[in-house]
Amino acid sequence: MSDTSPRATKAVIPAAGFATRFLPVTKAVPKELLPIVDKPVLQYIVEEAAAAGADDITLVTAPGKDAMVDYFDARADLDNALRAKKKDAMLAKVKAPESIAEITAIRQGGAKGLGHAVGRAASHVGDEPFAVLLGDEFYPLDDRLLPRMIDLQAETGGIVLALIEVPEDQVSRYGVAAVQATDDPDVVEVTGLVEKPAVEDAPSNLILIGRYVLPGSIFPVLDATGPGSGGEIQLTDAMDTMRAKGTPVHAVVFRGRRHDTGEPVAYLQTLVELASERDDLPGFNAWLREFSATLD
Repeated sequence: MSDTSPRATKAVIPAAGFATRFLPVTKAVPKELLPIVDKPVLQYIVEEAAAAGADDITLVTAPGKDAMVDYFDARADLDNALRAKKKDAMLAKVKAPESIAEITAIRQGGAKGLGHAVGRAASHVGDEPFAVLLGDEFYPLDDRLLPRMIDLQAETGGIVLALIEVPEDQVSRYGVAAVQATDDPDVVEVTGLVEKPAVEDAPSNLILIGRYVLPGSIFPVLDATGPGSGGEIQLTDAMDTMRAKGTPVHAVVFRGRRHDTGEPVAYLQTLVELASERDDLPGFNAWLREFSATLD
C-alpha cells in the first residue's frame, strides 16, 4: 500500500474503432459523436473525466475521426453567426465544449487492440497514474464512480477497475473478475480476470466495465505484451501480468446507472431515458407514453 501516490489528472479515451454495429452511419460520423439529443456521447465522457480532476485528455483516434477533435475546437464563423442573431443561449452551448478539458489527439496506427491503443498515449502520460474511459459508455456525475476509483488508486498505487453485477446467466458475454472482499462493501480485491467464461466456470457475477485507473508503470508492460485474444494486444493481459508480479488490483463495485451506447438497442435506450429526464423537450414524455401504449 502507498500513502504518497499522486492522484491521476490525465485520462485516455480510446476511440479508434470502426463501430461496425452502427454502420453505415459510422462510415462518416464517429460513433463517439452520435447525439444524445443535442450533446454527443463523447462530451458526456470528457465531462466525466474532467469532473473527476482528469482534465488533461488524450483521444486515441483513427483516420476519418478528426471530427472528434474539431468538436472541442472553437468555430469562429458559427460563433459570429450566432452572435449576429443574438442567440446567446445557443452560443453558450456551442462554446461550452471548448473549456471542458485540454484535448490532445494521437492516431492509433491500426486496429491492434485496446492495449495497443492505451500504449499509444505513453509519451503524453509519462510515468503518472491515469484514467482510461472507453468511448461507448458513461456514468452520472452524481454517482462519482471515477473520483472514487482515482482516490482508491492514489491510496493503493496499483490498478483500479470498475465492476457491476449481472445475472449469472449473462457472465459468458463479458470479462469476469475473481474477487476477495475488503472492509469496504463497495471495494473488492481482484485476484484474477477471466474473459467470457462458461456460466459454470465463472468465478463471480461481477463483470468489467469501461473504466480503469492505471499506474504509468503499465506502459513498458504493454510494450512487452504480445497479441492475445483476437490477435490483438489486450489491456487485460498486461494488467494480469502486473497483478501476477505483485501490483495490487482493486475494483469499485458500481451500483448506480450505466449509460451504455455500445450497440444500437442500448444507445436508443440511453437516448430515450435521458431525453425523458429533460425539461426542455415539451411534449416528449406525453408522446412517449402514448406511443408506448400502442405497443401493448
